[in-house]
Amino acid sequence: MADKYHLIFVDWNHAIAWQGDVLDRFLQSILPGREQGHITMLDCSCGIGTQAIGLAQRGYQVTATDISPVSVERARQEAAARGLKVNFGVADFRSLEQTVSGVFDVVLSADNAIPHLLTDEDYHAAASNLYSKVRDGGLVLITIRDYDELTKAKPKATEPRVFDHGKRIVFQVWDWDDDGTTYETHHFIVQEIEGEWRTQHHATRYRALLREELSRILTAAGFSDVEWHMPEQSGYYQPLVVARKKTAES
Repeated sequence: MADKYHLIFVDWNHAIAWQGDVLDRFLQSILPGREQGHITMLDCSCGIGTQAIGLAQRGYQVTATDISPVSVERARQEAAARGLKVNFGVADFRSLEQTVSGVFDVVLSADNAIPHLLTDEDYHAAASNLYSKVRDGGLVLITIRDYDELTKAKPKATEPRVFDHGKRIVFQVWDWDDDGTTYETHHFIVQEIEGEWRTQHHATRYRALLREELSRILTAAGFSDVEWHMPEQSGYYQPLVVARKKTAES
């Protein structure tokens, strides 16, 4: 979806600014004494750059990676067009220790990227690699859907969102597996272009990862102080989970 991903937002540039602002305020609240220009960040599932660009605009020193070379290239172009310095690369968050150099104050994975992993083995590999990229005393920040609630309701679809005066409609259809722990998302973008209606369809699978499951995985990787912040607290559109890497002294 790299060339079309911006179409899921009513205004992608506004989303970049809004997410950058909310995440910045949140991080400033839990990283006391750190000025924006001195916070190093690895966005390890950057997609086309929504969070990486928004935080780079606020002075964060951002390295941004993704498993999709096409997404990374678009993110690189979008950052360059805005005059931003972001260090981009292609990497799987299950092998960050081998493919990304250095350690960071914050390692970020936003927009429900982590639940693309389906097996416990992959989750433990990802958590271990996230841990390896956080400096002592730093933190990991992950945003995912609220699967504790979604697994109860098992919604079949999202509410259609209508943009551009009715000329663009975005919605998802969810096909849940029988065990209720995984599902396939069918993402539709329907547009009227020069008087003709066109439909784009993209599909992907997710694991409906519960909060307790992710907390346990992060703890097993060595993180401590795992905390969940719900949207009504943080102002962000998804639940946020934060965990810290202890300093050598502690």
